Formats: sequence, structure tokens, C-alpha cells
Amino acid sequence: MIEDIRDKTSAGPEDIQALNFVREEIPFVLRRHFRQGLRSHVLEVLDPMEVEAERIGRMQDGLLCFPRARPLKMFRVFRARFDSLKDGLVEIESVKILQRYLAPQYVARSDEFLVDYVFQGAWNLLLCGLQDYVEGEILDPWSPVEQNALEELWRRIRNREAGCERPQIPGIEAVREHIAAFVSRVKRMIAEAGLIPDLAGVSNLILTPSGAVKLVDINNISPVSLTPRIFLDDKEYPICDKSVQALALLEQNLLGRPPDRNDPIYRVFLDPERVRDVKAVEEAFHRGGRW
Repeated sequence: MIEDIRDKTSAGPEDIQALNFVREEIPFVLRRHFRQGLRSHVLEVLDPMEVEAERIGRMQDGLLCFPRARPLKMFRVFRARFDSLKDGLVEIESVKILQRYLAPQYVARSDEFLVDYVFQGAWNLLLCGLQDYVEGEILDPWSPVEQNALEELWRRIRNREAGCERPQIPGIEAVREHIAAFVSRVKRMIAEAGLIPDLAGVSNLILTPSGAVKLVDINNISPVSLTPRIFLDDKEYPICDKSVQALALLEQNLLGRPPDRNDPIYRVFLDPERVRDVKAVEEAFHRGGRW
């Protein structure tokens, strides 16, 4: 039985190329990316010649190497359902707001578009995106606190990039400046737009070889309200509270500065009683098997 692409737990190239809005022959190779989003299917868009070199090898300095094909773009098919065109456009507008605050340095830019998706004879609106590929290491706000955690992560990137023909890799202080700038821009987005992106996902932030932090999961942007009510997203996850907690951890663990409890955002969202309530909601979410 054919399954709705929005309900599939995972999707490969054959699933994508079977969609009515995708041409039968495309000049690229699609490959399922190892990081799949809760809200989207993610596929690499690859150059066929690079894929062939990955398969049969390429001579380099007298040695036969098998370089992994580097994606040209990331193609995302979102699971969200829209009741109207207006709802789909609202989703796209929130991404545009995010890009205004974080682009070009601190978010993976994406061209979002709506298509007519036909399933079992019915026409549906489906959101897709072609996103920039971001190279680097996952920056996990929830990792255990270690004195040299950031230095160790940066050392791995430096070692990996040592043999590549790239501009000079910056020092650790430049990395901290980028993290501080990222935190500042997110806070500005909260203050001015009343929105916060999803910082809670383990693989949502990437530390790039240039030293910048880039957000790659851009389609779960939640409203921020300083009221006692805990906002839950459409999966019933306390995404706003967890994203604020992640933001505070970036400051505390990677910049070495405790969150300012006089900041209205931190005063509300890091209140110990609220944090306990959010933890209970999160545990109920995981028990429900929604993650």
C-alpha cells in the first residue's frame, strides 16, 4: 500500500522521485541524509560525477582515494499539513523572519516553496525546501559540561581540515566571538519578533570550519510569551522553553558566562519551578513515543 510521504518514518530517493511534482529524470543524484528531522525528510543533492568518484575512486598524489561526495544542496520535504494556502505562506514567512535575524552567517539559507502534492487522487499543499549544505561538527548544547569542551570540538575540526585547501582556520577566540554573536542575534529575534528557533534538537546547530555556528533546522519556530503558560508545538513538545534553556547553556558552557537572571527571558523561562514543570511535560512527551 502506498503511504503518504508526510506519514513515512523515512524516505529515500525512490520515494522522492515517485512524487508527482518531481521529474522522472533529474541531472542529480539524491541520497538519504543520515540526519533525518522530526518534521522533514532530508536528502542530499549530489553531483553524479562526484558520486561515481566515491564509488570507483580517484587518483590523488599517486594514491587511489574514495572521497565522499559533498552535497550541492539539501532537499527537504516537510511533514506539515496545511488547511489553506495562507497557512503555508505563514510558515514560509516565519523562515524569512529567521533568515533576516541570523543570515547570512548563522543559519543555513533555504529556498522554501509550496507544491501541489497528489495522494490517492486528492490535491494537498506540501512544503519543500532547497537548503545550503553545512559542513562541520554538531554543536550540542546538552553535552556534559567540560572545561575544554569547545576547544576539543574545535581541535577535531582543525585536524580534519588540515589537509584541505581552505582559507586559514581561525583560532578559538574567533569561535567564541561567533557563538556570542549567534546568541545575541537569537535574543534580538526574541525581543523584536517574539519568536525563537528550535535550538533544542541535538543536531540542530553545526560548528563550521570558518568558526561560525549555523542553525540547520529552520522549520520549528515558536512564539515566545512571558506568561506562565508553557507553549507546546504541534507534536506537544515544550519547544520554546527547551530552546531558551539551550540558549542559556550555550552561554554558560561555551562562553563561560552564567545566564543573566535579570534578563526577562531567563528570569521567566529559567525559574526553577517552571523548569521542573517543563521537565514533567518533556517526560510525558517521551513516554508517548512522539520523539
